[in-house]
Amino acid sequence: MFFSLKKITNWEYWPSYMFYIPVVPYALYLAIKSRSFGFFSAVNPAIEGSGNGLESKYDTVLLVPEKYSPKTILVKKGMKIDAILSNISSQKITFPLIIKPDIGFRGLLVKKINSEEELSQYLHKYNAINLIVQELINLKKECGIFYYRIPGEKKGTITSITLKKYLTVNGDGKSTLLELIKNDKRAKIYSKLITELNNDKLHEIPSENEEIILNIIGNHSKGTQFINGNHLISKELTAVLDKLNKNIKGWYYGRVDIKYHNFDELLRGENFKIIEINGIISEPTHIYDPNKGNYLDALKTIKNHWEIIYKIGVLNKKLNKANFTNLNYFIKLYFSYKKYLKKIKKLNTT
Repeated sequence: MFFSLKKITNWEYWPSYMFYIPVVPYALYLAIKSRSFGFFSAVNPAIEGSGNGLESKYDTVLLVPEKYSPKTILVKKGMKIDAILSNISSQKITFPLIIKPDIGFRGLLVKKINSEEELSQYLHKYNAINLIVQELINLKKECGIFYYRIPGEKKGTITSITLKKYLTVNGDGKSTLLELIKNDKRAKIYSKLITELNNDKLHEIPSENEEIILNIIGNHSKGTQFINGNHLISKELTAVLDKLNKNIKGWYYGRVDIKYHNFDELLRGENFKIIEINGIISEPTHIYDPNKGNYLDALKTIKNHWEIIYKIGVLNKKLNKANFTNLNYFIKLYFSYKKYLKKIKKLNTT
């Protein structure tokens, strides 16, 4: 009951369609203006579909300069566990590690794996789809930076910085972890997920003021709090993203999810890893901070980003960097998306 009431009254928890259906008329206007329903497909020539959500995460990781990317291997569907373990060993990836679908969004099936046994269990359930395994990056902070560059211009623009606060509880020296979860306003919203993740520690009693991190997957659907960090946008940080952008030919628009040690190092372009690079489907996730702005502000931000998509797509078409796709492609894309979600749902129930 608490979760239902919280979900209804706080727009932070509203379903994604509530943020996009109101903007559909504007997107249709841009499609008419560009004379193509596929104007968005020309935005990021380096990424399949410009990053429409059905692109390979493994392929996009390969776009990132090696010094900034985590060690990653592709696990093709049906691949045997021995071959996977051999690849993990050859890449010097150790447990714990991260596994997730090669095609995924909003934290879909992302999991921290602590042992060969856990890996085997995960693969037994999800080996019908392509997966990727990544090293666990031991950098404590995470943020999402939304960046774009207009084709032909030397410098880009950062429109959004989202600081991510992992779901935590603080010990009081008396309560078990389970009791702390049930008594925490935010943690109890995600209690089913985090009790499963912390099943072996639920009856332990953390010491007073001990901070317990319940989940290290930096996604809103996993309990991570998104904090508006737009006050941190600066020329120095933009220069770091400009440098990255110049090393990824054909990427003009999207969000990079970054793990880092401290923000000063990030400003110097040091000691950080890019765990994902996203395209047109990515969001300026600072909009989900309920303490800054409101629902209408969020819609306005999404609308503004659609305008950027339009500008880049049209210009890339004009400069012969990419072509628009047609309505038929758009329809096929939609049904491919639905088919994939249906497959995932079936795997989840087996």
